[in-house]
Amino acid sequence: MYIVMLGAPGTGKGTIGKILSQDLNLSALSTGDIFREQINKRTVLGKKIQSYIESGNLVPDDVTIETVKSRLLEDDVKDGAILDGFPRTVAQAEALRIFLKENRPQAKRVAIELDVPDDEIIRRVVNRLICTNKSCGAIYNRETKPPKQVGICDICGSELKRRKDDNEETVTKRLGIYHQNSKDLIDFYRKNNALYSIYPKELDVAVKNIKEFLEEYRRK
Repeated sequence: MYIVMLGAPGTGKGTIGKILSQDLNLSALSTGDIFREQINKRTVLGKKIQSYIESGNLVPDDVTIETVKSRLLEDDVKDGAILDGFPRTVAQAEALRIFLKENRPQAKRVAIELDVPDDEIIRRVVNRLICTNKSCGAIYNRETKPPKQVGICDICGSELKRRKDDNEETVTKRLGIYHQNSKDLIDFYRKNNALYSIYPKELDVAVKNIKEFLEEYRRK
């Protein structure tokens, strides 16, 4: 099964995606990681990607699609994967549908939308603290999940910091862009009967409900 994670920044896609990856034994793929891998390997695709990023432009659909397709052909994701950051457009979603139909005809695909009210997302993000140790990367929240010791990671003891762009103005702009760009994509999966929307108010409950839905969807 190929699971597409949808949701605005701050909804918990990364956290829930990681849990599902471990529980379902599926590789978790993010577009950013795939791009960095291509850039580090200095492939033809990697050089194209780097040129767009360095010029401050978004990587276009055709290059993104080609890059993700090449990753999905690798053995570790032949039985499924969790996709974070792809697809972002209807064109990418349609390309994924065709790719799976041609290369993984027995595989199911589904989109999980984490639907969180904007005011809660803003509150989450402006209170977010991230471990500065990149190999740890633990995330805390000053209101809902504070560290035991102020400013110190419970796991590795490194310093916790707030990202400069984790402020209300920037988050509000991001949300506006997300809602504008995601409407057609969400409609695409809804019309294809491949969308499950959930408000992940409590992490454990949300994960449980998503896994129950996926199990039922798998049996269809």
